[in-house]
Amino acid sequence: MYRNFKMVSNVVYGRGCFSQLDDILSEKRKGRNSSMVFIVDDVFEDSDIRERLPVNDRDLVLWINVDDEPKTVYVDELTQQVKTVLNDIPDGVIGIGGGSTMDIAKAVALMLTNPGSSADYQGWDLIKQPAVYHVGIPTLSGTGAEVSRTTVLTGPEKKLGLNSDYTVFDQIVLDPELISGAPKDQRFYTGMDCFIHCVESLTGTYLNAFSQGYGEKAYDLCKAVFLEEAPENDDNLMMASYFGGMSIAYSQVGICHALSYGLSFVLGVHHGIGNSIVFDYLEDFYAEGVAEFRQMLKRQGLELPRNLVAGIEQDKLEKMVDVALVLEPLWENALGMDWKKKMTRDIIKELYLKM
Repeated sequence: MYRNFKMVSNVVYGRGCFSQLDDILSEKRKGRNSSMVFIVDDVFEDSDIRERLPVNDRDLVLWINVDDEPKTVYVDELTQQVKTVLNDIPDGVIGIGGGSTMDIAKAVALMLTNPGSSADYQGWDLIKQPAVYHVGIPTLSGTGAEVSRTTVLTGPEKKLGLNSDYTVFDQIVLDPELISGAPKDQRFYTGMDCFIHCVESLTGTYLNAFSQGYGEKAYDLCKAVFLEEAPENDDNLMMASYFGGMSIAYSQVGICHALSYGLSFVLGVHHGIGNSIVFDYLEDFYAEGVAEFRQMLKRQGLELPRNLVAGIEQDKLEKMVDVALVLEPLWENALGMDWKKKMTRDIIKELYLKM
């Protein structure tokens, strides 16, 4: 049976479209006692974004820190804070920032209507109640978090998303002006998340014409952004992220993302740079993609961290393998139904130890 997947209901795109946010939210406000929750990366606390937020009297602005990967305990704390301060369920949640910020916003929107801890819902289709209305506004492009049906969280036992149709944003605002000031290294590593999405989708066993159409366009846009210089590169990168996220919506990522999750869970490496570190050692699986990745890395004048896993304790190495192996759909997409015969614990350990 073909999967009937959820897509973002409303999209506004264009330079300066962030200024339309007030009009967009006004349609969702429920009377005089309406409240909205703005979840914003705290790097913007002293920027002009603060003054541009269309905040009403009963709204709540949460300046969140995403120096670390999003954790279930942090999501639970923020959810409780919203409930305590507002003493009610808000009309909407708006996430403004990179992939981590948007993932946290999606998770809080879900947990406002679902009982328990967010760790209880790490997996596929465990969410039972629809989220509150939620909006994603990226200030970095590449993760595809703005269009994906998952919110990737690190829990007590695993790093795994809250994968659900209810996770998908109801509205996204794609304003290329918002990503123009991103630091060079952060921009690159986040962009590489998109590029690697595309490589894994386009070479996977789940590939179909839907995924291929979006994936090929995103792949070409990534190469244009990181191998060439053009004034429209912010626009191109924002579209690459959107198309890359759509590509895996009806497909899946692969080996790099599975290994990156283990690296992140144990060592705390951020997702974008973690993917880049892992991908550089996967030429046996993605030869053409790795070669192009290295060209982009060289052109951007960046060097990857090395020897992160050198001297790691055995129990931590085993945990990295455990976290990676939980992600069975990723391995199946990359290697086929019989992937367990091709990818053993020992092979995964050998790959990790190279990093």
